[in-house]
Amino acid sequence: MMEIIVDVLLLLATVALGLSAGALVAEGGVLVPFWRAQRADAFLAWYREHAALLVGFYGPLEIAALGLTAAAFAANWLHPIVEAAPLLAAALLALAVLIAFPLYFQKANASFASGAIEHARVADELRRWSRWHWARTALAVGAFVCAVIALRS
Repeated sequence: MMEIIVDVLLLLATVALGLSAGALVAEGGVLVPFWRAQRADAFLAWYREHAALLVGFYGPLEIAALGLTAAAFAANWLHPIVEAAPLLAAALLALAVLIAFPLYFQKANASFASGAIEHARVADELRRWSRWHWARTALAVGAFVCAVIALRS
C-alpha cells in the first residue's frame, strides 16, 4: 500500500512541478515581454488591475508543487521505492522557487501594484525583474527534471 502512496505522490508532484515550471516559462516568454513593451503608466495600471490574479494563480501552484514534492520525499523516506537524491533535489529546488518571492518579488511586485515606483525606474526594474524571474524559472525547470528522474527510477 505504501508503494502506491509513494507512486501517486511522486506522480502528482511531477505534474505539479511541470505545471509550475511551464507557467513560469509562459510568464517569462509572454507576460514579461508584453509588460516591457508598455509605457510605464500603462504597465503599472495593467499590473495594479491583475496583481491579485497573478498571485492567486502562481502562489497556490508553487505551494502545491513544493507540498506534493515534500510529501513524496517524506513518504519515500519512510518506504523507499525510488532514488531519494533526485527527489530531495526537486524539493529543495521547489523551495528555492518559493524563497525567491520574499527575497525579491514581494517588494518589486508591491511597488508595481501600488504604483509607488517612479515611472522613470519602471523599465530598469522590469529588466531586473526579468533576470530574477528567469533564474527562478531555471530552478523550477530543474525541480521538474529532478522529479522526472526520480519517477523514472
